[in-house]
Amino acid sequence: MSSSTHFAGQTGAGQRDGREVEWQLTCTDLGAVRRWLTDHGKIDGLILEPRSTQQILDRYLDTGDWRIHRAGFALRIRSESGKSEATLKSLHSASEEVADRREMSEELENAESETIRQLSGPVGTLVHAVSGAQALLPLFEVRTSRQRFTIRKAEEARPLGEIALDDTVISRPDGEPRTSMQRVEVEALTEVHEPLRSLVKTLQSNCALEAALDSKYAQGLKSVGLAPAPASPIAPGEVDASMTMVEVAAANLRRYALAWQQHEPGARLGEDPEELHDLRVAGRRLDAVLRQFRASLPAPLLEIRLTLKTVLRALGAARDLDVALAELETFSRGLQRPEREGVEPLRRHLLSERRRARARMLSVLDTVWVQKSLRELNSLLAAPAAALERLPRQSPPELALNAVPKLIKKRYRKLRKDAALVTADSSTEAVHEVRSQVKKLRYALEAVAVIYGKPADAMLAALHRWQESLGVQQDAAVAGSRLKALAGAPPKDMPPEALFVMGRLAQHHAGAALRARKRYAKGYRKVREKWKRLRTELEDSAVNSAPKQPGAGP
Repeated sequence: MSSSTHFAGQTGAGQRDGREVEWQLTCTDLGAVRRWLTDHGKIDGLILEPRSTQQILDRYLDTGDWRIHRAGFALRIRSESGKSEATLKSLHSASEEVADRREMSEELENAESETIRQLSGPVGTLVHAVSGAQALLPLFEVRTSRQRFTIRKAEEARPLGEIALDDTVISRPDGEPRTSMQRVEVEALTEVHEPLRSLVKTLQSNCALEAALDSKYAQGLKSVGLAPAPASPIAPGEVDASMTMVEVAAANLRRYALAWQQHEPGARLGEDPEELHDLRVAGRRLDAVLRQFRASLPAPLLEIRLTLKTVLRALGAARDLDVALAELETFSRGLQRPEREGVEPLRRHLLSERRRARARMLSVLDTVWVQKSLRELNSLLAAPAAALERLPRQSPPELALNAVPKLIKKRYRKLRKDAALVTADSSTEAVHEVRSQVKKLRYALEAVAVIYGKPADAMLAALHRWQESLGVQQDAAVAGSRLKALAGAPPKDMPPEALFVMGRLAQHHAGAALRARKRYAKGYRKVREKWKRLRTELEDSAVNSAPKQPGAGP
C-alpha cells in the first residue's frame, strides 16, 4: 500500500500497529519543490531517490454521533493501485514539533465501509467496539497525486524516510470538489529522526515551506462544513434556588447524560481505563438522581433505571479488572526481581478475564433494548423541564428549597444509623453498607450543592474522603475473593511462582484494608462535624423560602 509510515510493531499479515512520525509542510508551488529536489540529489549526506507517482483515494468515515472522533481517532479507507486498507489514526500528536501519532492499518477485501466490521485485527476490533451498532457514514473524500522521494544515507541501503509531494483535492462524499491544497510531507521510516529534522529545516529554508497548522483530516472537515463534535440535543443544565424539584432533577440528568455521551466512545475503545471509570460514574449519577427524585419525576424516566442497573453491572465487572491490573502493577514494583517472575502469569490471567468482561460489556451496550432506553432518555432530556412537569408523577411540583432539606436529612439519618453500628469487629459487608449510604448521601447532595454553597462543599469533601477510605476496604475484599477463588482452582498453566505472588498480593490487600479500617472513626467524625453546619444552612434556607403569612413580621 501507499503508506510509508514507520510502524513500531506488526500484528499479523496485512495488519500494522505503530506510530507515524512526519513533518507536514504547506506549499504554494510543488513544481518548484520537485525541481529543487531533483537538482539536489544529495543533501547533508542524504541521498534522495525519486520513486513512482501514486494516485490515492482516501474516504474518511465516522458514525452519525461522531464516536470515532470522540474516541480520539480518524478513520479512513485508502484505495491505491487496486488495493484498499482501513486506517485508524490518532488525532493528537505526542509532540508539538512533529506529528507523532499512533496509526493502525488493515488490508481490506474491497473499499466498502462495512467491510471494516469483518476485520479481526486492530482496526476492525476497535472500530467495532467504538461504533457498536451505529453505521459508518462518509464524511469526505481526499484525492491525492503523490510524487515520492526515498531518503537514505549514502552508505546504507535501508531508507530513513520518504518525502511526499501531495497535490490534493478534497470533495464531498458525492464527489463535489470543495478545496485543493499542496503539501510536502517528510515521513520517518526508522527511529533515527535527527537527519530528517535537519533535512526539513533545509527544505523550509530553500523552498519557502511553512509548518502546516492542520492535518488533512481537519482541513477536510472544514472544507465540507462539518463540525468535529456536533451539538448534542441535550442542553447543559444549571441548578439554582428558584427551581422546582423536577427542574433540579432534569438539570442534573442532563449534565450526567452529556458526561455519558462524552466518555462512552473512550470506554468502548478500552485503551484508557479512566474513560470507563468516568462512564461508570456518569451512569451511577444518573441512577442516583432517578432514585433520589423519583417522587418528582415522570414514569417514562423512572423506567430507564432498570436498564441502567443492567448496564452498570456490566461496566462494574470490567472496571473491577482494570483496578485489579493497576493494583498488580503497583504491587509488582515493590517486589525483588526474582519474585516478579510470578507476576506475569497472573497479569495474563487478569488480562484474559478483562477481555471477556469487556466483551460482555460491549454486548450489553449494543443490545437493542439498551440502545432504545438510552435514546428514550436523551429524547426526554432534550425537552424543556416544563414538559416533564406536565407528565404524570407521584407528587405535585414542589420548590427545591422546601423539599431538599427533608431529602438530605433522611439520607443522613440512614447513614448515621448504619455507621454507628460498625465496630472494629464488624464484617466487611457492614462497612460496605456504610459506604453505600455515604455514596447515596453524597450523590443527593451533589445534585443541589450549588444552592447551599460552602457548607455543602465542605460536607461533600468530607464524604468523598471517607468514601475513598471505605472503598479501599471494599476493593481489598473484592480482590481477596478473586485471589482466593483463583488459588482454589488455578489454571493448569499457572506456575507455583504465580501462586506465591498471589499469596503476597492477598497479604498486601489485607494490610491496606486494615489501615483503612483504622481511619474509619476519623472519617465519620469529620462527616458529623461538617453536617452540623450544613444542617443549619438547610433549615435556614427552608425557613427563608417559606411563604409569609399576611400581617406577619419580618
